[in-house]
Amino acid sequence: MRERMKILSYPYSIWMAIFIVVPLALIVIYSFTNGDIHNLGSLSFSTESYKRVLEPMFLKVILDSFLLAALSTVACLVLGYPVAMIISNANPKYRNLLLLFFLVPIWMNFLLRTYAWMSILSPNGLLNRFLELIGLPRLEIMPGQYAVLLGMIYNFLPFMVLPIYTVLSKIDKYVLEAAGDLGANRRVTFFGVIFPLSIPGVVSGITMVFMPAVSTFVISGLLGGGKTPLIGDLIEQEFMSDRNWHFGSSLSIILMVMILISMAVMSRIDKNQSEEGRRL
Repeated sequence: MRERMKILSYPYSIWMAIFIVVPLALIVIYSFTNGDIHNLGSLSFSTESYKRVLEPMFLKVILDSFLLAALSTVACLVLGYPVAMIISNANPKYRNLLLLFFLVPIWMNFLLRTYAWMSILSPNGLLNRFLELIGLPRLEIMPGQYAVLLGMIYNFLPFMVLPIYTVLSKIDKYVLEAAGDLGANRRVTFFGVIFPLSIPGVVSGITMVFMPAVSTFVISGLLGGGKTPLIGDLIEQEFMSDRNWHFGSSLSIILMVMILISMAVMSRIDKNQSEEGRRL
């Protein structure tokens, strides 16, 4: 049986090696070298690409990326948690329908959703036309950080709602009834029972929103109009336009390390919360 399982794992191992291990190894090699990228034998060891990252211009881009990703994650949590609670507490007859309506936008192409926001937020878009119609001043938010932030929230909000909803829907109703029988009001029940039990979903949601938000380049490119470059835009520019694969690889490695650190922190928080929950 074990030999058969080993044989079945070979295709997956080959797939991992070709599409994950080899590309990652090449990125690491390019990040620590200089020379012709098409001739590995001509490459020479260098840390110049990593030193370049410390320049103020690039540090600002990295900090802006993490700031916008953090803001969008917090906004998605604030907006998504009540939505997840409403759906989980809805009548079972309508729960799947509500969830379906909320998830329909995900089925659309990511690029089309972003273009839709361009038509809404542009200087002559639907939002400003509506404001002019009712006699209010125009909002010049695109291109700029606010437009990028709105685009991130809209595109990644479902990834916050889904894991939280999944956890909330599995909370035993008898636990909530027991809290009420013991004299807990709604506020105490939420902060003392519901929210602690939903921490695994919150952690998963934060991870699922923060990771794509910090590395996005489509949203910032279209809604930011080049005025709000993020680290994803910088990496794309280095690989596609400037053809500086060494610097682009170093930026990719730095982004990957920061994401791994963030995932480790969130995993640690989730583990501590689970241990506290078991003790309770």
